[in-house]
Amino acid sequence: MKKLSLFLSLFMLAMPLGMFANEGMWFLMFIERLNYRDMQKMGLQLTPDEIYSINNHSLKDAIVQFDGGCTAEIISDQGLVLTNHHCGYSAIAELSTPQDDILTNGFWAKTQADERKPKDVSVRFFVRMDDVTKRILNVVNDNMTEAEREKAINQEIAKIDKENNEGGKYTVSVKSFFQGNEYYYFVYQDYTDVRLVGTPPNSIGKFGGDTDNWEWPRHTGDFSIFRVYGDANGNPAEYSADNVPLKPKHFLPVNIQGLKQGDFSMILGYPGRTNRWMPAEGIEQNVEFAYPAWVEGSRLGMDVMKKYMDQSDEVRLAYASKYAGVANYWKNRQGMIDALKQHKTAETKRTDEAKFNKWANEKKNKEKYGNVIADINAYYAATNEKARHDNYLMTILRTSNLAAIPYSFGNALIQYANENEAKRAEMRPRLEEAINDAYEGFYAPLESEMLARQLNLYATKSTGYAIAPYVKQLGEQNNYDYSKLIGKAFAGSIFSSKDLMMKYLNNPEKSMIENDELFKISTDLLTKYREQPENLAPLKEKYDTAFRRLVDGLRQANPKTKYYPDANSTLRLTYGKVIDLPRRTDRPNDAAENWYTTLQGTIAKHKAGDEEFENPQRLIDLYNAKDYGQYADKDGTLHVNFLTDHDITGGNSGSPVLNGKGELIGLAFDGNIEAMAGDVIFDPKLQRTINVDIRYVLFIIDKYAGATNLINELKIIK
Repeated sequence: MKKLSLFLSLFMLAMPLGMFANEGMWFLMFIERLNYRDMQKMGLQLTPDEIYSINNHSLKDAIVQFDGGCTAEIISDQGLVLTNHHCGYSAIAELSTPQDDILTNGFWAKTQADERKPKDVSVRFFVRMDDVTKRILNVVNDNMTEAEREKAINQEIAKIDKENNEGGKYTVSVKSFFQGNEYYYFVYQDYTDVRLVGTPPNSIGKFGGDTDNWEWPRHTGDFSIFRVYGDANGNPAEYSADNVPLKPKHFLPVNIQGLKQGDFSMILGYPGRTNRWMPAEGIEQNVEFAYPAWVEGSRLGMDVMKKYMDQSDEVRLAYASKYAGVANYWKNRQGMIDALKQHKTAETKRTDEAKFNKWANEKKNKEKYGNVIADINAYYAATNEKARHDNYLMTILRTSNLAAIPYSFGNALIQYANENEAKRAEMRPRLEEAINDAYEGFYAPLESEMLARQLNLYATKSTGYAIAPYVKQLGEQNNYDYSKLIGKAFAGSIFSSKDLMMKYLNNPEKSMIENDELFKISTDLLTKYREQPENLAPLKEKYDTAFRRLVDGLRQANPKTKYYPDANSTLRLTYGKVIDLPRRTDRPNDAAENWYTTLQGTIAKHKAGDEEFENPQRLIDLYNAKDYGQYADKDGTLHVNFLTDHDITGGNSGSPVLNGKGELIGLAFDGNIEAMAGDVIFDPKLQRTINVDIRYVLFIIDKYAGATNLINELKIIK
């Protein structure tokens, strides 16, 4: 009876990893074996080969990773790409000027010649994947140190890369899953000529701003449109006027028939990172040490940026993307703290780990698993204060350009000074290009205040772990007020402006770098950031082994459970249904049911002069006239956003929401605050994905913007 009870406890511990129909981020190559019957019962009408096939076109050919951090989909036979507005935000801001502010006003290319090329936007097509677990694990053994293990694995990965990249035609990525217990390789093809085609104004694409971020109900038209170009043969090519729109293997038809609650739906995308296997003390470390530092530092960074952004359109556009990124994760991390505490997630995992520890210390398991929990807990106990310190330090690097620029350039500039004229002439073009990139949009008053205030926060709050020594010395000498110090350093530093950097290239002198206060501070911060304390090395060695064995042990104890690996920016499928969320009295919805919102609610939130809630007059006029065209719902309203119970995370932004026929019905763009613990623990009752209704997307393109040229490209199912 005792053994049965223990088995059931271990079974319950594994349950969050694949027991609920709507839970899981699944590999496409395993859909037929693991998910197909379940999906069919819910409403899927495609075959597994129509979702993922190596030899024939399939849904996976229409899904791309957008610019390394989001998802997008091909929606026409001319390479039209749909993603979120916030995914295209940095490119849109880059292409904006105070005189032609397309971030604020929107932009719609009437012809392909009008499309605009941002500097560095790319899309990645998924070609195929395969299991190389046995091959990788055959080159390692339990007697290896973690460093030896890593070296052997990397050598094998290099061979797999060479075997599959076809002379550089493809990008090959071999990734670890289940904490190093499985390995798969992925083959991709990258396209770098990607051009902006259309974007709604910020007042639509980011409607609700930080206030509505992660909240339901939402009323945001979070989408933007790009186009992929290749050479005449459809191959990737650097930007050229001779390039032509890509003819994709597959593109998504768009269905505007409308939705109802309970409809089957699925999402394909590139979720960035989940930590569903994270141990209890790791969760506790994040909640009590790491995330509070992240939140506090991010809030400070936002306040400094906002102060100067409100004073100048030029500064606003230059820092818009950075501000949006910091603000997004500021609210995310605070939501994580609140949700993980509310759910008592660490406490629950401690109970489960105690049960696992009993199994692990049975005679047959003890040699391999007996010390797993102890080794994991010892590492977290030793690194709690370091985690707090590291997050304050990382926040400086996230928000302050001057925290990294001097270090990044310093040694190269010293080398430049030491070289002869011929070598300098060879180095100079690369340095000039890098300097131009680094100082694009750089605003000195903002950067000076940002560095000074972040240094103060770091030096006064990271009290449980030794801070960067030079920063500490300067703090002690100035009562931890870095304002005058940084102001003086700024005035005498070549790193304070692009012009001074360029002048240095004309008359280089290495002592100018070596004695530069900003260079000293930056070097001190980055050296501390990269520090690997010797006293933690043995604990880290044991932790890495223990975490891998914890995941292995949990799976060995429950071999019949369907498992999915944590997200790691590889293509996954998640499925579920259109579903509501319990209403909140503090955020009433305009819709009759709480699974969708309408344009009525958008207009009801209107606040003239408010940067988060002011609607364009044209949108108000269309609402007043009820001029929704073919995009109105059967109930006569225009649906804006809707909810599904899909299992997504960061990186899924821009993912297509598809019906059972593989037709596009929406665009995923957010999650809900009630389920902010979702990266660590799945909550089937509260986990929701917030999506833009595809009919609202087309309404904005067609009725609001008049970009009928884009509508004509689409295959619309009416």
